[in-house]
Amino acid sequence: MAVTKETKAKLVKEFGKSEKDTGATEVQIAILTEEIKDLTEHLKVHTHDYHSKRGLMMKVGKRRSLLDYLKNNDVESYRKLIEKLNIRK
Repeated sequence: MAVTKETKAKLVKEFGKSEKDTGATEVQIAILTEEIKDLTEHLKVHTHDYHSKRGLMMKVGKRRSLLDYLKNNDVESYRKLIEKLNIRK
């Protein structure tokens, strides 16, 4: 259910400025998006797993606040990121 090391490393390499740039807002949003996708699939099977549902809601809220931060500070990066991750409509 958790994102593997290989997947995280791939996301850091793709969205970060370097291979060790794990703190960049874009990288954090990409990792949260991957975790949200995994949790969503899990909850499709296990509908009464309320603890995981709470975790999902917390991750969605965290991603929302990071996206708001990115939108306020770097609109071009925000637009590229939501297009790349296919978050919006």
